[in-house]
Amino acid sequence: MAFRAVKAALSLEAVLRRYQVPGLRQRGQQLVGPCPLHGGRREDSFRVSLEKNLFHCFACQAGGTVLDFVAMVERCSLREAALRLQQWFGGGPPGPLGNVRVREKEGENPVLPFTLEPLDYSHPYLVARSICRATATEFGIGFYGGPGLLRGRVVIPIANARGQTVAYAGRAVDGRQPKYLLPAGFRKSQELFNLHRAVATGSRRVIVVEGYFDCLRVHQAGFPAVVALMGLSLSAAPEQVLRQRFESLILLLDGDAAGRAASRALAGRLSARCSLTVVSLPYETQPDQLSLAAIQRLLRDITA
Repeated sequence: MAFRAVKAALSLEAVLRRYQVPGLRQRGQQLVGPCPLHGGRREDSFRVSLEKNLFHCFACQAGGTVLDFVAMVERCSLREAALRLQQWFGGGPPGPLGNVRVREKEGENPVLPFTLEPLDYSHPYLVARSICRATATEFGIGFYGGPGLLRGRVVIPIANARGQTVAYAGRAVDGRQPKYLLPAGFRKSQELFNLHRAVATGSRRVIVVEGYFDCLRVHQAGFPAVVALMGLSLSAAPEQVLRQRFESLILLLDGDAAGRAASRALAGRLSARCSLTVVSLPYETQPDQLSLAAIQRLLRDITA
């Protein structure tokens, strides 16, 4: 096993992205954050040198190369860690990692070179959220029981406008924090959840909601041209894509104070730039809390 070749070919940054390590931020030529190995809460104990491709935790004293990190997370030998890295990033059995791709165009989220599997598309959490197996399978959303930091979470693949997976959001199902786990360095503001599927419908009208599960429920109600902001803001790049791909937008944000404020702000900004309809929900109501029939009543006349 050519350990040296593996360490030279693969960056710790790419591996941390695969594990979706939370709380990391860039400080010069370092990544700094809480230690994912011992679960520390100090926000500066874990350091990654981007230049040297080494990590060190000042709390638990763990440190080393990309192989050491994977071996500690997976609780396996260095050889097994190297094998896993080659399978994840090399696209096949052990061999040179010359085809590792960890960076995209400046400003874009890198495309993930792996998929999380197997997934349980009928997990009780999804059933409780009224997400049917067909929808979960279509969107690739399921409970992940494999190795890594997303173990024990419902994982939600996030794709770019070309349909390439750029991140997984991990939803806690047992009350742990954070509720949603996203990879360090992921530029959430650059993506719209489900955009590629909405564009593929050929519709010239798109429904805009806040969250993943709002999007899933609207889709289940028979309105596949739907995207989620993954929050309350819409940055310039996604806005431009929406206005280029669709003739009209329907805002269906949450009925709480924050959602209503965001609706007013977005309406004020977008109404002069495109055809826009704002749908108001009852106070403290979210689209994913509505029955499919209620969603259909809300949207049927607008989308007819």
